Amino acid sequence: MGVSFETVPSAADEVHDEQRAAAHLCELNAERKAAEVSARFPNDIILGADTLVTLPPRIYGKPRDLTMAKDFLRELSGRTHEVITGVCLMQLSTARKSVFHDVTHVTFKTLSDVTIDCYITQVAVLDKAGAYAIQECGDLLVEKISGSFSNVVGLPTERLAQEFDRWSIPYSERSR
Repeated sequence: MGVSFETVPSAADEVHDEQRAAAHLCELNAERKAAEVSARFPNDIILGADTLVTLPPRIYGKPRDLTMAKDFLRELSGRTHEVITGVCLMQLSTARKSVFHDVTHVTFKTLSDVTIDCYITQVAVLDKAGAYAIQECGDLLVEKISGSFSNVVGLPTERLAQEFDRWSIPYSERSR
């Protein structure tokens, strides 16, 4: 996208509340992450993001262990689920903030236990919402997607580019 950036981990605690809509949770967590980092770097434009997988009414965050990861993949097998990423752009010194989300529909193949075992031995699934990463051996799991591929990876770059335009960040300045 032509943007120079530095990755700064946020110390904000994520909210996990299945009583809230997944899109709301993603936006809330993205905003919490951005606000925590923005407090340390008030003059910089900060981007926070949070991704969840949902097969309503269930919301799939990161599995706590491999057994849970296998259960997630079995539940998603042969079904279409949503991947939702919330994004917050924030600049504390100017009081600017934009919060939005994107949704992509992902259809999984019908997965055998052998395929699931193969996948979890090849991919570090414990830090992935829904226990998978489409960019890492996703062809083992995914039959098709409808929407933004980059959103499933964890940052909807197409939508983010629109927001950069809205913030009047010229392309030539994005790479400085």
